[in-house]
Amino acid sequence: ATLISRYGERLAMLWASVLSTVGLALCLVPGRLELLAAGVFILGMATSVLLLSRQTYLIEAVPARMRARAMSSLGGTRRIGVFVGPFLGAGAMHFLGLPGAYWIGVVGMLACAALVYTIPDLDTRGHRAAVSGSSPGILRMLRQHWKTYFTLGFGIMLVSGIRASKRIVIPLWAAHLGIDPVATSVIYGLVSMIDMLAFYPSGMAMDRFGRLWVAVPSVLIMGIAMMLEPLTIGLVSFVIVSMAIGLGNGIGSGLVMTIGADASPRDGRTQFLGLWRLFSDIGASATPVLLSAVAAVATLAAGIVLVGAFGPLAAVVFWRWLPHRVRAR
Repeated sequence: ATLISRYGERLAMLWASVLSTVGLALCLVPGRLELLAAGVFILGMATSVLLLSRQTYLIEAVPARMRARAMSSLGGTRRIGVFVGPFLGAGAMHFLGLPGAYWIGVVGMLACAALVYTIPDLDTRGHRAAVSGSSPGILRMLRQHWKTYFTLGFGIMLVSGIRASKRIVIPLWAAHLGIDPVATSVIYGLVSMIDMLAFYPSGMAMDRFGRLWVAVPSVLIMGIAMMLEPLTIGLVSFVIVSMAIGLGNGIGSGLVMTIGADASPRDGRTQFLGLWRLFSDIGASATPVLLSAVAAVATLAAGIVLVGAFGPLAAVVFWRWLPHRVRAR
């Protein structure tokens, strides 16, 4: 966050793309575990910078009345990449073996760097404040906005947790039902497809009716569907419930970024969103561990139901602290 504030979003995205390419190239070196570890480490850091800088760039570049559509489109294009990427990687691996997947990543990041190089830079007040030393630090930002972080930020942790668990729950429960791995892959592809297709209408709804009226249905559908997953007993019921999970996730595309953008102050926005992303990452990383722990102590079904309960709990948080009316911009 500090680097982005000091040097600007465009330069941060450019260097993050270049470093991602370097990280992927290190992973291509055969038989060198230390280079693989270094490459993954570099790739992880660069990805965090890239995700944060592209969000802050879009916040500054897009009018506030179109913010939710911009954020949902940003999340939707990432979903498209996640959907298409494995197919491209599979095709490359067919001809080049395992390194083919990494070469697809290298080409993609070089294309990203070239694209970023062509976009205009943004001269924002936040950057000038950061350079002059007047921008608030991370700890000061946390003290100033602690109520937002521990109310809406808590809701974002729950949303991120249930989203991360979705990637684990669907394959695990499919294996529990004895569904063939190939069929499981097709089903997951269908879930990703419905997830991918719902992003733009959700952004339009958030801009027109307010964030609350998309946030609450999204987390309720996703949470309730996940709690129903252990009740599925065959292929048909499993497909229906899994696609409901994808629908709930899809209509909430860009939700985390939009709420964060609305809550962020004009000065110190990058630091605020850096902490916002930290809350999201905590939920995304801790919830699968919680699911595994409950499954080990009790049953997989109990772990899935517990994580699914995050959805209704997040709905309560959003209903309490998100505005119920669209604010005049």
